[in-house]
Amino acid sequence: MLLSILMDMSFAVMGAGIGAGLVAIGAGIGIGQIGGSAMEAMARQPEAFAKIQTAMLIIAALVEVIALFGVVVCFLIYTAGTAA
Repeated sequence: MLLSILMDMSFAVMGAGIGAGLVAIGAGIGIGQIGGSAMEAMARQPEAFAKIQTAMLIIAALVEVIALFGVVVCFLIYTAGTAA
């Protein structure tokens, strides 16, 4: 009985850690893609610099918000797993 409770808690902690890592990796890849594509677009059309930069910053902020949400969910899973 006690062993199964400890196993469940350890799985929750391990899952939260893996999830937080995947969220960070995904956010890094997403922002890298956004930045690279924006730089390429600005090089092709320098006159559209302001519009491209504005769109890039908005999308990067949205990616960061989604990543923060994912980390918060992983933290909640971790605290639920350790509180049991």
